[in-house]
Amino acid sequence: MKMQSSNRSASTQRGASLIEVMVSVLIMGVGLLGIAAMQATALRNSQSSLERSQAVIQSYTILEAMRANPAGVAAAQYNMVQTCNPPAANGTLAGQDLRDWITSLEQSLGNTPNTCGTVACVATNCVVTVQWDDSRGADGAGAGSTTYRIATRTQL
Repeated sequence: MKMQSSNRSASTQRGASLIEVMVSVLIMGVGLLGIAAMQATALRNSQSSLERSQAVIQSYTILEAMRANPAGVAAAQYNMVQTCNPPAANGTLAGQDLRDWITSLEQSLGNTPNTCGTVACVATNCVVTVQWDDSRGADGAGAGSTTYRIATRTQL
């Protein structure tokens, strides 16, 4: 009789280990989904960081071009309202610098309608503003604007 009861208990114990394996696979699956979500967030944030760095670099690019052409700055040739498309070449060094700058903005920050640049100088005090669409860096919640601006103020 003892043999029959031990066989009986062995047959009832077979399914318990299978349930334990299924629960551990479920827990592991949830953990892996969490890791994938963290990776996606990290990629989104690094893309946004790259675009912000590029915007600062582009600001310094036009400022260095302006420092190389003080006569153009004094004649207010670099002043430009918000421009999203490369301006037509007007034959001046300042005009070519601005055209190259807007083209470079579009190449580094994306050719979207929101990729724009502004230069405003009063005497030697200048403000360079770069605007771009950072929708790839947004969290997808739809809250707030995805258009970012960086303004750089300097004295030439």
